[in-house]
Amino acid sequence: MKNHSKVRKIGNLALQILIIAGTYGFIYKQVFLKGDFPKIINTLKEDFSQTGFASGLVVVLLLMLVNWGLESSKWKFLISKVERVSFLKSVQAVLAGICISSFTPNRVGEFFGRVFMLRMRSRIEGILITIIGSMGQLLITVLAGSIAWLIFIPQYFPASPFASGYFYYAQISLVFVLDLLLLMLFFNVSFLTSLKERILKNGLKKLRRFFRVFTFYHNKEIATVLLFSFLRYLVFSTQFYLLLRLFSVPVDFFDAQILIAIIYFIMAVIPTIALTELGIRGSVSIYIFGLYVAHTNIVSNNYDLGVLAATTLLWVINLGIPAVLGSVFIFRLQFFRK
Repeated sequence: MKNHSKVRKIGNLALQILIIAGTYGFIYKQVFLKGDFPKIINTLKEDFSQTGFASGLVVVLLLMLVNWGLESSKWKFLISKVERVSFLKSVQAVLAGICISSFTPNRVGEFFGRVFMLRMRSRIEGILITIIGSMGQLLITVLAGSIAWLIFIPQYFPASPFASGYFYYAQISLVFVLDLLLLMLFFNVSFLTSLKERILKNGLKKLRRFFRVFTFYHNKEIATVLLFSFLRYLVFSTQFYLLLRLFSVPVDFFDAQILIAIIYFIMAVIPTIALTELGIRGSVSIYIFGLYVAHTNIVSNNYDLGVLAATTLLWVINLGIPAVLGSVFIFRLQFFRK
């Protein structure tokens, strides 16, 4: 028994060290080894001396706390069906999840990072419940992006056949039907339990009981999850806009929200590997805002550098800093238990 206990402790410690090393290595590569990093630093130095830049940056940092505070509240609300956790423990779990997810494809490590804060018997259920929360956030991103698309197409591609006439009205109908269908499916997430019954009729009976978590939530609770997700979306889209303005990107609030919704929608539907995520974000953002600059005939020689600086700093604030903070709680995770 003592030998088994030592093996578990060594295994936990080794995995914890590997996770922290992977996180720090990934952040260092993303932030410091990128080819545009010196340009971004110079831009930051130039703009930092401007009136209001420091106070604006403080607001963005405070909104980061609001962002992950909302996510922690949402996870605490969801996970209470299987285990009661305090808000502080929920924050620790969310930050630990960010740390682990920083170097995994599409940040799937976030699901596993959180649940290792739970008791052993709650872990598989915890993963499925965390997926429900992520589905809610993805749904809000898709809804915002699809609605923004209907404004984006006629405004920026007026000559396209999809910008007017029957094609455009067909898009409106398709977006309305798909968005309504997605909302109906999410509010009836318990259908996954029925789907499970068909897939796991005779085999894997031990797994079948875990899928009952999809029947735990009523419409009011699902609406609460969507409300948390919507508030988070408002927070990080506002952060993006504030950073764009701080780096002198000439865009007004309404147009910025349309473009940001399109960017988040593209990032949501395109699978990415964490090692390339920041580069893809920068490229997509520069292209989308480039369309805006070309459409409005605004004279802005350095809009691309401003967009890249805003995108990079947003990534550092919303993911890099929380991942570093989350590394503090990695040593509280027990991957191997008795």
